[in-house]
Amino acid sequence: MRLDKYLWFARLTKSRTIAQALIEQGRLRIDGRVIDRSHVAVRPGMVLGFPLGDRVRVLRIEALPVRRGPAEEARACYTDLAPQTAGAPASG
Repeated sequence: MRLDKYLWFARLTKSRTIAQALIEQGRLRIDGRVIDRSHVAVRPGMVLGFPLGDRVRVLRIEALPVRRGPAEEARACYTDLAPQTAGAPASG
């Protein structure tokens, strides 16, 4: 499956155009290698790393989605490997 299509189907980006832009900027890595082409094929077991919003996402592909379905279905297609950041310190 194409990388841009995977990002969109897995609901990691709002549109395929946004996914393509992210990839073409060279801001995405697969298994540590910088990727700059949307047509790169992905498969289960690959690890993706990319900035999204205010954090860096590190995900292992678990399955290839067959459609852009509901969020629960999309989340089953990857495992988030990024360490969870602690919340803001409590004011005291």
